[in-house]
Amino acid sequence: MDEKKPAGWVKPALELGPIAAFFVAYLLIKDRTFTIGGREYEGFILVTAGFIPLILLSTWLLWRITGKLSRMQIVTAVLITVFGGLSVWLNDDRFFKMKPTLIYLMFGTALGIGLLRGESWLQQVMEEAIPLDHDGWMKLTRRLCAFFFALAVANEVVWRTQSTETWVWFKTFGLTAAMFGFFMTQGKLFKDHGEADEK
Repeated sequence: MDEKKPAGWVKPALELGPIAAFFVAYLLIKDRTFTIGGREYEGFILVTAGFIPLILLSTWLLWRITGKLSRMQIVTAVLITVFGGLSVWLNDDRFFKMKPTLIYLMFGTALGIGLLRGESWLQQVMEEAIPLDHDGWMKLTRRLCAFFFALAVANEVVWRTQSTETWVWFKTFGLTAAMFGFFMTQGKLFKDHGEADEK
């Protein structure tokens, strides 16, 4: 399927919409307990159960509308389904809380393997969005690799030491702000290693 160009708001809405819905739903039923089939479930587990089909639907719509999915989007959808499903099936929220850790470890490891081969696999994913020379891509990849591992550690510390509500706030806003902040601090690298778009 050829890549399509949707309206500017469509892609962010499909990517962030499920996260926003998860956060709002959690706040609404976080203190409630539900009995289903003779088994009690906390609000967090039910919200997780609803989040899985929502993220799969948004991922499918993103593919239908744009004609493509990044590896990151595919891996994220798979891990949410697997670990969210385990949390619901076993009625244990720990599996879903571990999901960001595994995502960041996988991406950090993948970037690290590319660096050991003298390559920037990040460039293959983001080259169209960020025009950089080779040295720029290598520097950005090293920094993002380290950053992913730092986020994995941060997620582990928060979910293991803090309440579920604290983790939900951290996951929804903290990790998102951290990623945004990371790229905001790379301005000098983009300036020093940016390449003019010749297309």
